[in-house]
Amino acid sequence: MERNLKLTLAYDGHDFAGWQVQPGRTTIQGVLVSAIEHLTGEKTLPQGSGRTDAGVHALAQVASVRIRSPIPLSNLRKALNDTLPESIRVLDVEEAAPDFHARKSARAKTYRYRIYREETCPPFLARYVYHHPYPLEEERMIQSADEVLGEHDFTSFAAVDPERNRENLAPSNIRSIYTSQWQREGPELVYTVRGNGFLHHMVRNLVGTFLMVGKGSLSKHNLKRILEERNRSAAAATAPASGLFLVSVEY
Repeated sequence: MERNLKLTLAYDGHDFAGWQVQPGRTTIQGVLVSAIEHLTGEKTLPQGSGRTDAGVHALAQVASVRIRSPIPLSNLRKALNDTLPESIRVLDVEEAAPDFHARKSARAKTYRYRIYREETCPPFLARYVYHHPYPLEEERMIQSADEVLGEHDFTSFAAVDPERNRENLAPSNIRSIYTSQWQREGPELVYTVRGNGFLHHMVRNLVGTFLMVGKGSLSKHNLKRILEERNRSAAAATAPASGLFLVSVEY
């Protein structure tokens, strides 16, 4: 009998070429495929809630996968963690409804982006933050965060997604942002964003543009104009992957 399982995963994305299977490259999805096949003998393709980029981390990524193996859930979680590299951990395995799909069933996601602001970044933090010790008007960034709240066409903040083009998916770039907030947490400036979905590189492009606000190159009001232009070249450069975490997925 086929089972539909919901897996909750945490991973350090530093050494992976992102979530999605890619020929000749080590990815989260690819390693998970191999681990499941090793344990069950079944060829599967776990579906993630989203395709995190190379170097992006996850505190609670969700994947759905269909298997026939009768291995009890707790045993499967333990066996997967014994098989997977230490940089990927299965936090939970649950039986899901037959129609559950990690991406299609998702209702909201939360991401965090960490910027380390002090002059010297501790070596054990370097792969989990973007080290930016240079001058920033942080208060301007904090005050501008709410400019992207609500439903907008985020084309200006979306990188071209080759996979989406191959699948001939509808080109709607309209998304709703429910939370957009910058705050100081000790030596770090942290951006938290929650929305009903995110486009390719969207969070990192938002962060890159907010950084331009902090540097004084853009004003809070420029953000509205950038949104309205619906042109990727209107926004700033993409922020590095190392500071980005997928925090949670809601269903």
